[in-house]
Amino acid sequence: MSKTIVICGYGPGISHAMAERFGAEDFAVALVGRTGARLADGVKRLEARGVRAAAVVHDVGEPGNAAALVSQVRERLGPISVIHWNAYSHAAGDLSTAPVAELRGGLDLAVGGLVALYQAARTDLESQPDAAILITCGGLAVNDPQVDAMAVKWSAMGLAIAKAAQHKLAAVLHHHLQPRGIFVGEVVVNALVKGTAFDSGHATLEPSAVAAAFWDLYRARTTATRMIP
Repeated sequence: MSKTIVICGYGPGISHAMAERFGAEDFAVALVGRTGARLADGVKRLEARGVRAAAVVHDVGEPGNAAALVSQVRERLGPISVIHWNAYSHAAGDLSTAPVAELRGGLDLAVGGLVALYQAARTDLESQPDAAILITCGGLAVNDPQVDAMAVKWSAMGLAIAKAAQHKLAAVLHHHLQPRGIFVGEVVVNALVKGTAFDSGHATLEPSAVAAAFWDLYRARTTATRMIP
């Protein structure tokens, strides 16, 4: 029986490359996002490759709905083996003017939603061999003066704060869940990725390279963080 990966925050870049990479390794793939047409197209592309896939329209930024998401995935594809968290928010770009609720929403998406999904899927993960939580992080999470200045210049202050919190979450969960047989790891992407929302035509990193880094991290199951390129 194949394993199942749940890809949260599905889009045409990193997350679709993840779906293809894990699908090629005999994983069933649940694509999760808020746009039904995008999810349906992703499922169609995966099925053309012989991958068993399902679309689940769901807002992962609402932690209270995590149990419903897990129930839908179980019903359609079976127990959850791997969670890939690729969701993020551009909210609260300028902290001088953004409503505090926007900042909280970004943290709910980056941290609260992920923790809620882990808790809802905990029984599955603890019963599955090689279970894992894989997190897409970005270079804005790094505590560096140049990076911080870039976050201000790009009006991405809320995103930088949310990703920094997520970076710490990945490290804490890695140590917390390792004794339970659940691997937690993140790939910190320090370059613009082709085909993503940040690509204005100058991106240099292929989504498939990020997916390959995740696969290597997942198979090695040792270090919590890998930075690329």
